[in-house]
Amino acid sequence: MKYSKSYLISLGFLGFRFSGWQKQTNAKTLHDIVDKSLSFVLKDVDYKTIGAGRTDAKVSANGYLFQLFTNEVLQTDAFLNKLNSNFPADFKAYTVSEVATSFNIINAPKIKEYHYYFSFGAVNHPFAAPFIVNEESELNIELMKKGASLFEGEHYFHKYCTKPSAKTEFKRTIESCSIVENTILTASFFPEESYILKVRGKGFLRYQIRLMMATLFELGKGNLSLQYIEDSLKEDNDRQFFRTIAPGSGLQLYTIDLEL
Repeated sequence: MKYSKSYLISLGFLGFRFSGWQKQTNAKTLHDIVDKSLSFVLKDVDYKTIGAGRTDAKVSANGYLFQLFTNEVLQTDAFLNKLNSNFPADFKAYTVSEVATSFNIINAPKIKEYHYYFSFGAVNHPFAAPFIVNEESELNIELMKKGASLFEGEHYFHKYCTKPSAKTEFKRTIESCSIVENTILTASFFPEESYILKVRGKGFLRYQIRLMMATLFELGKGNLSLQYIEDSLKEDNDRQFFRTIAPGSGLQLYTIDLEL
């Protein structure tokens, strides 16, 4: 069906109880909740939604985007209020703006910034579980910072991708990658010290950031070296992905910057 109107909606969600964005059989997904909520807002109205990309199970977003196609002319403020009234408490739509129907959220050039929140040492308060991953082992944060910087630039990420297709392009560019102290997410039940792996780039492979985080955890524990990371990013790497994947709950899609 051809639609006459298209809207871009920014969205935040806590992904801890969901199996990612993409709709699946016998699984609760973020896209399901969006469409179900919209069905109450746009009663008896045809519409279609497309997300900016997939997310893994338990991954959250501070700044996700999805595109809504419809033939309805939306009063954006009223629509936004009604949508939020029908969303569950772990979802919130921030903005609604009209875009051309020719615009495609999937193909549009964009820069994504991901954050991975983590701590180490004493086990965290259970309420922190949806936000921060804890490593009980002592971590060398300064060494991990050096390791994170090695991911910046253009590299070959065969070892940081699972189940690639025959057409997967492994040569990717990471604009920035760093580990900083967490001052963004705070709560009384968070550990006194926690950290963020911040990664920005145009496109990421399946599980790429979680595999990078797992590698940095092993570096911080003294099980891997900086040279290992350097070698893993070369074109002639062994192309066997790292077998440990960091949990999805620590990962957050922080922002998506579109080139409209």
